[in-house]
Amino acid sequence: MTLTIIVALLCAVAIAGIGGAMTVIGPWYRALRKPSWQPPDWAFGPAWAVILGMAAWAGVLAWEAAPDEAARIRVIALFAANGVFHVLWNPLFFRWRRPDWALIEVMFLWLSVLALIVGIAPFSTEAAWFLAPYLAWVAFAAYLNLAVVRLNRPFGVSHEVV
Repeated sequence: MTLTIIVALLCAVAIAGIGGAMTVIGPWYRALRKPSWQPPDWAFGPAWAVILGMAAWAGVLAWEAAPDEAARIRVIALFAANGVFHVLWNPLFFRWRRPDWALIEVMFLWLSVLALIVGIAPFSTEAAWFLAPYLAWVAFAAYLNLAVVRLNRPFGVSHEVV
């Protein structure tokens, strides 16, 4: 189990690190109009740390409870797909400055968390419950993303005067 815990933590740290590296809180982001109910920027790092830590633990529980190799491959595939969708949102929003595209992508992220919950629940209901805060936080993030899009659209249009 120790190796499983180490691998799960390394994956969570890698996902958080890649996402963090893709997050640029610069002038463009600061100039965006945001809803009054948005949490302060400093709150997102700790929230994601807790959520990804819980997801890592869910992965450990699901891996250990998986009855055979096919089930373990399913656990890996579900977490890998989720990791891709998790990492993809940040460059869409922050690097490419396309909250509208990020809003579409966050739906896939939410669905990947739901797929994780449904996919690992037969092995470990405890692991599935550890992912519930992740699902809720992504739903909140999607709603926040929608608010940013509504307050700032259109995106991808140059407003420079020639």
